[in-house]
Amino acid sequence: MRTRSVLIYDGDCAFCTSSVMFAERRLRPRCEIIPWQFADLDSLGTTRERAEYELLWITQAGAIHGGAQAVAKLLLHAGRGWAVPGALLTLPPLRWIAHGVYRLVANNREKMPGGTPACALPAGGRPHTHTSSPPSAR
Repeated sequence: MRTRSVLIYDGDCAFCTSSVMFAERRLRPRCEIIPWQFADLDSLGTTRERAEYELLWITQAGAIHGGAQAVAKLLLHAGRGWAVPGALLTLPPLRWIAHGVYRLVANNREKMPGGTPACALPAGGRPHTHTSSPPSAR
């Protein structure tokens, strides 16, 4: 079993990376944050296809939450006042609305602030797809 939960995001997407950097600065979640391109997805119990499709939150016990529910778990683990909106996002009908908003944003992330046209391409078609180890700054 892991000692911390893990947040997996698309490190080749400028919008996703900007969003995660914001979360690290403002929310300070108690988790490990890794781009899927550098994660051992097999040992985390997930696939590249799923990691390309949505943000993933993997609990210490190995449960996987994707998309809006990954955002909810991130907020819950940030603590302080962030836990309240995180908890609300797990409850219907907000859960359903959050899912719809998440898909809308994820499907249009190249149009979002910080996004680039490369964000719309499948991972294999992006000009800077990571294939080796993470940058030393991480």
